Amino acid sequence: MPKHEQLRLIILKLAKEELEPGARLPSERTLMDSYGVSRITVRAAIGRLVNEGHLVRVPAKGTFVADSPVQSTLHLASFTQEMEAMGHTPSTVVLVAEAAAAPDDTAEALNLSPGAEAIHLKRLRLADGRPVSVDDAWYNPEHAPGLLEIDLTGSVYKALAAQFGHQIDRARQSVRSEGAPADVGALLGTGTGAPVLAFDRVSYSGPLAIEHSRSWYRSDRYSLTMEVRLQDSPCPRFSPAKTGRPQPSRHRLP
Repeated sequence: MPKHEQLRLIILKLAKEELEPGARLPSERTLMDSYGVSRITVRAAIGRLVNEGHLVRVPAKGTFVADSPVQSTLHLASFTQEMEAMGHTPSTVVLVAEAAAAPDDTAEALNLSPGAEAIHLKRLRLADGRPVSVDDAWYNPEHAPGLLEIDLTGSVYKALAAQFGHQIDRARQSVRSEGAPADVGALLGTGTGAPVLAFDRVSYSGPLAIEHSRSWYRSDRYSLTMEVRLQDSPCPRFSPAKTGRPQPSRHRLP
């Protein structure tokens, strides 16, 4: 096995089993001295890991362990339900909770008259204390008249079923990659224009359109996994990050 591949496997194990996401990798000089290899070998190994998404290079600062993304499958669940099912601790910061005139496309999606009032809820969603998404949602007030009076830091889908009798049982949504708007980038900590996954969803309870939402997810902390079959629907998954703080061992590659 070439030395750069041996070193790649060593660094990969370091990143996955010992270093925390966001931790700085030992310097090139430290890796050269620890494993008795050349700078070219170190750069080749690190370059492979950067291309594979395990490491991230930051100019003038160094190389860092990439965040381990939440790996979700395409299924119908609230953010809270999805995070809890995957063993993560969800939390929410309510940014906006108001009754306001719905945008034209939202009014159409929710079968409201143009300019009609709807319930507007914008929230920052976190998993294990780290920002994952910004959800900007509108609800038909006829189907959830007391929504603004409940605890909005939990699952709205659960509340819609338990308190308003509307179980969300299907949705139509699109997903695309786009640059983070300024407000979204600030909330997610990515900065304006960073790549995010943008979702546009209309959720239904039977024939009733209950919710129209737009969500922006950090693409380095959230990914979609699916299994596609002939005449079948997609299926999903999830993986938490590992922790620890390492020091490279003194070991020369053969």
